[in-house]
Amino acid sequence: MSSRDWDILGAIRIPGDLTLFGNRQQLLQLTYIRTFALFGLSALLLYAVYGLRTQVDNWLASATLLAMALVNFATYKRLGSRLPVTNPELFGQLTADAVLYGALFYQTGGATNPFVFMLLIPLIIAATTLPWRYTWLTAALVVAIYGSLLTYHIPLWNLADIHQHQLPKLFNLHVTGMWLSFLLTVMMIGWFVARMHDSLMLQQQRLERARQKRIEDQQLLALANNAAGTAHELGTPLGTMRVLLREMELEHGDDSDLLDDIRLLQQQVTVCSERLQSLAHSVRDEPLQSSIRPVDQVLDEVIDQWQLMRPEVRFSRQRTDGRAPEIRCQTALRQALLNLLNNAADACPENIEIRLDWDDRNCWLRIRDQGPGLPLERSEELGKPFVTTKGRGLGIGLFLTTSTLASLDGEVRLYNHPDGGTLTEVRLPRAKPPPLTDEHSDD
Repeated sequence: MSSRDWDILGAIRIPGDLTLFGNRQQLLQLTYIRTFALFGLSALLLYAVYGLRTQVDNWLASATLLAMALVNFATYKRLGSRLPVTNPELFGQLTADAVLYGALFYQTGGATNPFVFMLLIPLIIAATTLPWRYTWLTAALVVAIYGSLLTYHIPLWNLADIHQHQLPKLFNLHVTGMWLSFLLTVMMIGWFVARMHDSLMLQQQRLERARQKRIEDQQLLALANNAAGTAHELGTPLGTMRVLLREMELEHGDDSDLLDDIRLLQQQVTVCSERLQSLAHSVRDEPLQSSIRPVDQVLDEVIDQWQLMRPEVRFSRQRTDGRAPEIRCQTALRQALLNLLNNAADACPENIEIRLDWDDRNCWLRIRDQGPGLPLERSEELGKPFVTTKGRGLGIGLFLTTSTLASLDGEVRLYNHPDGGTLTEVRLPRAKPPPLTDEHSDD
């Protein structure tokens, strides 16, 4: 379809503390950086020992790399648990990285090692993910480690054994190592910051959805309280209207036209009374009323009720051939579909098209009216409470409908139809079949 659509889905429910969720993502990125650093440092250590013939204690350096690998493996296994990743834990992980880097550089030339800039990685991660006090603690630790490496370290070569003509070669090698160290550090920092930016954007989106969901829940609660009070208050005037209409029916029994109007009013009053009476029962028994039913039967019941409420409506109905699939049915779902049908009738009560289709996963209900269509200037606000395109509407029907369908893993979308009018598309997931049970028992 080439027409523009507006997705008005309900908000997504998200879990708990989003800050702890962000820490978990950063710790996961840290395990990736450690893995990359482990392979890189191992390769450089092998080159230094066997290619450059440096004075490195192989066993001690290997033990340091093994300790780094064990920390990384333990961290990865820890991420499999549901315990939240707190700020002190993430700070402890960065501290372990700084100490292990320092231990490795102590054995490989100290501050003269061109890859000593890797000490900046824990500091940059702390500065971009943790509160300022942890950042300053990490900075103090990194500076202390670097300062100690200036004095305390194991040199890579014994300078007394190096010929003077070899010094320019070693200097060029050191400069090359610094360039390579700078390149690798930039790549790791750039990769981490880019991934962290994506994580922060996702966290911001979750925060916005959580805020929107909380606002909608508060609005739904306010509407429920008002509806309960209104239902209680409307009982008296509806009873009075029923008595007066009965007296009018007896008094004007000889006027057939007036009797038809009185009976129509009595029918409408009865519908309103039954709706008010079922309101409290439906809320109280809602968990018990959830059932699995064929989607065509649910739609037929809703349309029958709609015809009683809107006898002036003219519509056509179509459906896919074959046996209709089943869906989860609740009282709230019937009311949601009824709201959409009423919206179509309010737009134009003539020539409303209703079509029911389904596929392997979902059922689709499409309602097309011949009204003026959706106003472009208010398209983004549709589905929010108290937003209506009808002069006499309250703006809560579509809001309640989107919330109800979202609770059933469904959705509703509105389109401006290319041939005029509005097309309302409802998606409802098919109910999962019950698990098969073995009916055969052993003799």
